[in-house]
Amino acid sequence: MSELILPRGKSGIVKKSPNFMIIFSKPKVGKTTALSLLEGNLIIDLENGSDFVDATKIKAKTIQELLKIADLIEAEGKPYKYITLDTATALEDELIMPLAIRIYKNTPMGKGFEGDDLRKLPSGAGYLYIREAFKYVIDRFTGLSETLILSSHCLEKQIDKEGKEMFELEMDLSGKLKRIMASKADAIGYMHRKQNQTYLNFNGGGDVIIEARSEHLSGKEFLLIEKDDKGKFINHWDQIFI
Repeated sequence: MSELILPRGKSGIVKKSPNFMIIFSKPKVGKTTALSLLEGNLIIDLENGSDFVDATKIKAKTIQELLKIADLIEAEGKPYKYITLDTATALEDELIMPLAIRIYKNTPMGKGFEGDDLRKLPSGAGYLYIREAFKYVIDRFTGLSETLILSSHCLEKQIDKEGKEMFELEMDLSGKLKRIMASKADAIGYMHRKQNQTYLNFNGGGDVIIEARSEHLSGKEFLLIEKDDKGKFINHWDQIFI
């Protein structure tokens, strides 16, 4: 065991770009298209959203396939600079349950469980194991590339603020899981489109969870994708990952 030495001064910044980034948007904004333009990015398609884009991509229809992809990436020497799980919504709603059930059945309470949906357990007890399974997947892919990107759909939630009805945007994940993923992420960006231009916003403010630890991203909005006069996509991912 190496000897620990307490620091006597400040240490320099180790990394500027995020290790774990969440990008969320309304449907059909172009998340997958934008992510396909990120050089060195493997898109792991969990909901058939990549069929219409030219990208480095692979599909995972089951949790077993998804975890097998992680094993292959590791076995082949981690060849991708970025990995995107597309989308978080599909991971939670469609893929994660068998893994969550396996985790639950390894507990004293779950030994005799024969069902196929933990959400039917009384008092919402099953959501704990769904969260544990989701975190397991994120942890499994963390470190297999320089940056893990989690793509998510978004919800528009109506809230009452100082007597006024307003709409708040948030990731389409269940309550506690949403907070857990937000706390793990180094950057959370909201992607939106203005005409033919796509923007990535890290300037949330208020109660909206849109922010970044990286100084060059924090509190800013970036023009991410635009088209030239010939209709060709031009991307500015180099402003996000520096």
